[in-house]
Amino acid sequence: MIAFLSGVVRDLRENSAVLLVSGVGYELLCPASTLGRLTLAEIAELHTRLVVREDSMTLYGFLDTDSLRLFDLLTAVSGVGPKLALALLSAMPPSALAQGLLSADTALLSSVSGVGKKTAERLVLELQNKVPAHLAAGTVPSGKGAAVVSTAGRDAVDALLALGFRDAQVRAVVAELLSADPTLSADALIRRGLGKLR
Repeated sequence: MIAFLSGVVRDLRENSAVLLVSGVGYELLCPASTLGRLTLAEIAELHTRLVVREDSMTLYGFLDTDSLRLFDLLTAVSGVGPKLALALLSAMPPSALAQGLLSADTALLSSVSGVGKKTAERLVLELQNKVPAHLAAGTVPSGKGAAVVSTAGRDAVDALLALGFRDAQVRAVVAELLSADPTLSADALIRRGLGKLR
């Protein structure tokens, strides 16, 4: 089993990165959160999971162990493959995804492309008691299970949704901004949120 790879980032593609390790180029499928933090020609260390199927061997890479842990939990659920797990991890930060599972927020989960209501319910049913609580520490749950509680946060979410951004992404970005600075005004959240969503 390959636990991690450390090497130079040689290429960044839409859904994957190529890491040069001891003269060998490894292509790793990665969530958007990992790809967004990699830089060409710089050294990176990615935690990995090798998925072996009858017709393929695919390597998945993650910058942090929390994302890898969630990937393993998600793919253990019946009907959830690596592709769907990556879609969930790409749509929101690990903390927001963990909070959504812990708070049984099926609306948040099903707002991710490819995740229907039944799949969201199955994810909650099977993982609600398996997700380590520390993974959700970066979010603040609201009555809707979304990672926003302040009036400014709610106003920012409403404004960003009105601009046409996807629900899961908007809530995840606003939650991330509020966890970093809970005193941000709605205007500041909207401005910074636009910068992350565009």
